[in-house]
Amino acid sequence: MAYSISDRCNGCGACKLLCPVSAIDGERKELHQINDLRCINCGVCGRICAQEAVFDEKGQLCSRIPRKQWALPVIDPPSCSACSMCVEICGKHALSISMPTFPGDLQVYAILSDQKACVGCGLCDLICPLGAITMEVPS
Repeated sequence: MAYSISDRCNGCGACKLLCPVSAIDGERKELHQINDLRCINCGVCGRICAQEAVFDEKGQLCSRIPRKQWALPVIDPPSCSACSMCVEICGKHALSISMPTFPGDLQVYAILSDQKACVGCGLCDLICPLGAITMEVPS
């Protein structure tokens, strides 16, 4: 079951703007809806909703969480093969592959290149075949 939006929604559009898979539809100042076929249960919509109008997949009301407390991907460079799967799946374009430090350098890896763009959805962690990415709340 996917996340859902209650009638407390005021149509501000913050959830729609941040959803990493474009699962939220709705017009400004109108009740928004989550497409349960697209929703990946990442919780971004619940963390950003000022109206506390979002319920998780278990029917629990989500509370707003300050952005500085959202988990971000932490990449272990020695474990990363630079396959780019995380870069490709990131709908917010927050990840990239590091630049070689010298010509012929093969020690490249994924990096969080745009921390402000990252919404902490965890898709990168889920898709990494090597387990090189973990989601952690910054300290």
